[in-house]
Amino acid sequence: MRSLCALHSGEEPRPCVNGHKRSRPNNMATTAAAFQSLAELAHREYQAGDYENAERHCMQLWRQDPSNTGVLLLLSSIHFQCRRLDKSANFSTLAIKQNPLLAEAYSNLGNVYKERGQLSEALENYRHAVRLKPDFIDGYINLAAALVAAGDMEQAVQAYVSALQYNPDLYCVRSDLGNLLKALGRLDEAKACYLKAIETCPTFAVAWSNLGCVFNAQGEIWLAIHHFEKAVALDPNFLDAYINLGNVLKEARIFDRAVAAYLRALNLSPNNAVVHGNLACVYYEQGLIDLAIDTYRRAIELQPNFPDAYCNLANALKEKSQVAEAEECYQTALRLCPTHADSLNNLANIKREQGFIEEATRLYLKALEVFPEFAAAHSNLASVLQQQGKLNEALLHYREAIRISPTFADAYSNMGNTLKEMGDVQGALQCYTRAIQINPAFADAHSNLASIHKDSGNIPEAIQSYRTALKLKPDFPDAYCNLAHCLQIVCDWTDYESRMKKLVAIVAEQLEKNRLPSVHPHHSMLYPLSHEFRKAIASRHANLCLEKIQVLHKPPYQHPRELGGTRLRIGYVSSDFGNHPTSHLMQSVPGMHNKSRVEVFCYALSPDDGTTFRSKIATESEHFVDLSQVPCNGKAADKIHADGIHILINMNGYTKGARNEIFALRPAPIQVMWLGYPGTSGAPFMDYLVTDRFTSPPQLAHQYSERLAYMPNTFFIGDHRQMFPHLMERAIIDVRDNMLRSGEVPDNISIVNATDLSPIIEKAEVKKIREVAVAVSTNPVEKCESSSKLIERVEVVKTVIELPTTTPVQTMISTGQVQTCVNGVVMQNGLATTQINNKAATGEDTPKGILVTTRQQYGLPEDAIVYCNFNQLYKIDPSTLRMWVNILQRVPKGVIWLLRFPAVGETNVHAWAQAEGLAQPASRIIFSNVAAKEEHVRRGQLADVCLDTPLCNGHTTGMDVLWAGTPVVTWPGETLASRVAASQLHCLGVPELVAKTRREYQDIAVRLGTDREYLKAIRAKVWGARTESPLFNVRLYTSHLEDIFYKMWKRYENNEAPDHLVD
Repeated sequence: MRSLCALHSGEEPRPCVNGHKRSRPNNMATTAAAFQSLAELAHREYQAGDYENAERHCMQLWRQDPSNTGVLLLLSSIHFQCRRLDKSANFSTLAIKQNPLLAEAYSNLGNVYKERGQLSEALENYRHAVRLKPDFIDGYINLAAALVAAGDMEQAVQAYVSALQYNPDLYCVRSDLGNLLKALGRLDEAKACYLKAIETCPTFAVAWSNLGCVFNAQGEIWLAIHHFEKAVALDPNFLDAYINLGNVLKEARIFDRAVAAYLRALNLSPNNAVVHGNLACVYYEQGLIDLAIDTYRRAIELQPNFPDAYCNLANALKEKSQVAEAEECYQTALRLCPTHADSLNNLANIKREQGFIEEATRLYLKALEVFPEFAAAHSNLASVLQQQGKLNEALLHYREAIRISPTFADAYSNMGNTLKEMGDVQGALQCYTRAIQINPAFADAHSNLASIHKDSGNIPEAIQSYRTALKLKPDFPDAYCNLAHCLQIVCDWTDYESRMKKLVAIVAEQLEKNRLPSVHPHHSMLYPLSHEFRKAIASRHANLCLEKIQVLHKPPYQHPRELGGTRLRIGYVSSDFGNHPTSHLMQSVPGMHNKSRVEVFCYALSPDDGTTFRSKIATESEHFVDLSQVPCNGKAADKIHADGIHILINMNGYTKGARNEIFALRPAPIQVMWLGYPGTSGAPFMDYLVTDRFTSPPQLAHQYSERLAYMPNTFFIGDHRQMFPHLMERAIIDVRDNMLRSGEVPDNISIVNATDLSPIIEKAEVKKIREVAVAVSTNPVEKCESSSKLIERVEVVKTVIELPTTTPVQTMISTGQVQTCVNGVVMQNGLATTQINNKAATGEDTPKGILVTTRQQYGLPEDAIVYCNFNQLYKIDPSTLRMWVNILQRVPKGVIWLLRFPAVGETNVHAWAQAEGLAQPASRIIFSNVAAKEEHVRRGQLADVCLDTPLCNGHTTGMDVLWAGTPVVTWPGETLASRVAASQLHCLGVPELVAKTRREYQDIAVRLGTDREYLKAIRAKVWGARTESPLFNVRLYTSHLEDIFYKMWKRYENNEAPDHLVD
């Protein structure tokens, strides 16, 4: 955050002073007529400032009457005004000799002492004067001025009060008393003085201006403006009032009128450097940077020793990216004034942006040493500490900044960022809200508030806040790109093409200027960016990690080339060891490692969430370390290095909770990206990325900064066999009379699952249906050049449970019962798993009962072809929905089943589909609520086909739906995220579901929806392949993973650089 020096004549709009700064000489008349006439002439000449003639005539009078005290007083006054202090003192002393009780003489003598800086002598004379003459008003006024100079403000107040007791109508004196009270912070009393002065003399412009100062100090900006405007109306040549008016208009951000006020002041005083400086500040705020620079330079030309002007000129130059010149201006300001806190702070900002964090920290601390109550420096230092991961220290400085300046909106907003990073969402929300209350036009705070709403799933509120931020600050790349992402989340594709073009242009400009892109690496696959751009975005974030670790000054770790034992030490690092999709996929991997080959370490970056996912990984790892308790990345890296890790696995990439700074420190000799992040790290500190030939074919290797390490089948894995064994088999529920009908027995209308189906099988009539389905394919498998038709015969086996009636089941579902009894067998409502066993619902435990799952539960037509997609809606783009609408138009009895993920997207999807020509979209695109993990996987059995999202595939979701036995149709793109489903399907043995073109994707889906025989064969093939293919074989997968790790180590051991491992 940049702090701007204020350029004005004082700490606040300066009040004009009246003529009471100098003493008021006191004159006594002679009695003789001639003498009197000459004396009157001398007085008139004195009042007119004609001191030479006044002195000449007074000397004539003095020679006539050396004892005349009136003449002596006038001579002392004349010499005082001519700065002849010794002669002034002499004539005052002569007057006192003539009349020791002459109060006016003591007062004049006090003036001389005050002018010489002899305040104690001055005060002694003034006090003696008012003791001699208690109603001596000028004496009280001069005493008050001397007391102010001596720092005795309270006594000065009493002196002014005494003067006013003898003449309440002295409006100038009352205004001066107001100034003194204002300086003491007694604003209400000061206000009363100015109001009384104005009541006495309504045309007294000085009092109007001074009253404006009080209103400004009390935050009554509009009243302040009114009173300053009244002052200049009364006195069009009132310079200070124009300056004060300009200052307050500037603070109120009424820039056009502020400029007018300053220009009027410059008409009155063309060479006023301070006014030029203030005018330049307004130009800067208006964005007229070039004009601001010229005006600052003019201020410096008029006043070369003007550190504020140099500091503000530097700010303007920095805005024009003239950083070197700006830095020199800050240095000049500091040469002129080494304790110029603003320049120390702003120079620190430059050093921080240049990556010189230590120097920036030193300068911030120096600024705070000079000025401990410097709120901006506290806030800026806090942001550096936050950047270094010292969040608690950062919080202390933000709080200090707010203590000093309770209306410091930037500090509130930045503190919100720190609290957000610390996981205190509510605290962050309060900070952002307070920042906006203070400054409703604070675009950054609106954007930060939007990010909290976005992360909390309140997407409509996030969209509104981002739009507010952009309305306030149209050129706001972060807000624009985050708004684009929010609109993607809810499928709001209004002006989609132009939005994508602008987003790409923003990223291009940011990369060209070496700025951190506003598009997050994890979102980059959603937009039409080039591979080079995606990799560059990741690279910028990797560089940020390198910058953060520089301040730790840690020497590089030394790594041995020898194994140092019989086993490789593998370290898995993740913030997702808990109830998270990553753990759902790999929780069995640590326990299935061959302990004779590898020693497994798991490093958790998040606290224990109390789930069995966490405890299983912790228990089955040989070593489990909770690094969430070690917030310092340097110490965390030290721990990993001390453990002697050979291969360190990054499972986060740029997802939430990542601590890539640990990897940037290179605590292990080999560092690998695996599973948790669908893209390249762009990082020089990551050596390999575990992938496969379908996900990352060699011709796309240039997308990645890492070397590719191929798994033999797929790099993806799922723990579904261990988590959901009750879905290994299923039985179809049907009414006995229906079995007599001709046609098919659908396998996805009403089904039951259990780890043991024998209770229901033993008490009901069971029929095993075996048949052979013939699949004729024109989509050749990999490496087959022929496009001739391929015929495949697949055995289809169905277990059908014949019930006399399904009424109890239907009643259970329609009334929301948890369970029902059929033929003496208890069946549980598949919608009620969270009520029956919450751990089973989350996938932590296996359901114990028999679960019923039906299309009725989800409002799915029983006679329809149900296409599904259970991804978050952000993975759908207009092109994808257009294909789906085409498919539905070609399959009249087809519906698509999506999730309210989020709910607000449902209306947008229906509206877009209707615009694409789909009639009655609400009945053709059916939405369900997001469900707990077990239900989410199990209900996938009800769909006929899953339509993958080509933009970004279903990764974990793809594994979920495949484990449910539902085939997936995909069309791979070129990004890793768009090719995962193809890899899964090849591994499963159904490459015919992988389309090569947009048209083929639709044709495959349409054929599955219209060719019942083909659909039956593909579904049977997928159902059987779940247990026969390597896709869900975690033990085999883990063995292959170990082989890859050993290949990596072999190269390292042989002193060979990392290279692609694609054999």
